[in-house]
Amino acid sequence: MNRVGFTGLIKIEFPGHALRLSDGSFIDWGAERYASKDATFGIIGGLQEISEGVGEEVPVFELTLLPPSNTPASTLAAPGYQAARARFWLAEYDYDTGLIVGAPDLQFDGQVDQITLGFGPGQRTMGVSIVSNTARLLERNIGNSLNSAFHKSVWPGETGHDNADGLGRQVAWGVEAAR
Repeated sequence: MNRVGFTGLIKIEFPGHALRLSDGSFIDWGAERYASKDATFGIIGGLQEISEGVGEEVPVFELTLLPPSNTPASTLAAPGYQAARARFWLAEYDYDTGLIVGAPDLQFDGQVDQITLGFGPGQRTMGVSIVSNTARLLERNIGNSLNSAFHKSVWPGETGHDNADGLGRQVAWGVEAAR
């Protein structure tokens, strides 16, 4: 009789460094190894449960890492880390062989939103806020609008909005109207 266990796998594709962590010892999945500790980012300190968003609420996955004391803060929170792809799987593995049974189940696919470093007596923490990929769809680009100036800023020389119909003309209030 085969004994089967469960493990969580986390992969964050930081520029120049793919972080692959498991919540146990180490797991090989394909050509990649997921270990319980990374030389740069340390170990998993905590995971917030994954929840669904409602309405305009975006699901957020909070991950806390405990980095080693010799990793510089500039390495832990580099500006290029924002929007790095982050995924979390649940996998079954055979206790005797350590091999994954079947295909891991993808639980969350998102991107790094914010990194927060914490320092306390004898401990450093790296809080990683990961949002769903759909968060980009809910961003409000207040400055972007359907007008000729914005259109030309994206596509220089394109004049498709210059003679657009149905746009109201602005009339200055309290002054004589233009001829």
